[in-house]
Amino acid sequence: MTTKVILGTATPGGGFPLYGGALAETINATDTTLAVEPRNTKGSTENIPLLEEGKLDIALCTGEPFYEAIEGIGRPRSELKIVAAMYSTAGMFVVRGDSTARIIGDLKGKPVAFGAKGSGLTILSRYVLDGLGLDQQKDFQAIYLDRAGDGPAMVLDGRAAALWGGGVGWPGFAAVAQAGGRFIAPSADEAARIRTKHSFLKATTLPAGSYPGQTEAVHSVGSWSFVLARPTLSDDIAYALARALHQGHAAFVKRLAQAAETTPHNTALAAPRPELIHPGVRKYLKEIGL
Repeated sequence: MTTKVILGTATPGGGFPLYGGALAETINATDTTLAVEPRNTKGSTENIPLLEEGKLDIALCTGEPFYEAIEGIGRPRSELKIVAAMYSTAGMFVVRGDSTARIIGDLKGKPVAFGAKGSGLTILSRYVLDGLGLDQQKDFQAIYLDRAGDGPAMVLDGRAAALWGGGVGWPGFAAVAQAGGRFIAPSADEAARIRTKHSFLKATTLPAGSYPGQTEAVHSVGSWSFVLARPTLSDDIAYALARALHQGHAAFVKRLAQAAETTPHNTALAAPRPELIHPGVRKYLKEIGL
């Protein structure tokens, strides 16, 4: 008997649908009793209520909306649980190669595509800018996208001075970098200021060679994204998902480079608190000695 598991991702053209597709293929091939079905959503901020309402079984979520949900910031505290840490995301801007902008301050007053309204990446940019005393709405001509995939064309044809995004293998960055784009991230001083104000953000690095023409590592701030489960997901299903992800890890990485960070070790490490990991997953982690 197969158990259907509905997985919420995000808008087409972003990193989450890519990751979700590879995750579903990996789990389904590794454990034939599971049938994971990816669904496009508006992203992290929609995935959280859909999980809480039981309309999704599992969903992808960036660190910032998850942090706000478990801390009860601007909403009641959430009971969502972690199935796996996905990958760490170093947030930054990408500009055209001929752009005069060199630092974040150079983008002030300019049209900047911050991503899809419901995307966790857009929320990450809000925290990063706030740490520098800047405001998305007031200090920039903020552009919010209906589809994450619309951003690169806006930068390349000049409608936007920059596109905000994050992580390795992010389609928006790949498209602009391919056309000779370059990255703008907080300086070491700025990163320290951001992390002083928002301590849940971590120092993160985009390794050299992550994108075409990117010869040096880019240091920034960011957070971990997670595969989350609805509060009522059974321990058995959560355990089976964790086991399939671990056993299928090599195949997952072949499908998607970013999946290299999706390991049981990182799940144990990245969870803000151990009790936020689903009990079924904790059982599996214990079994493998974590």
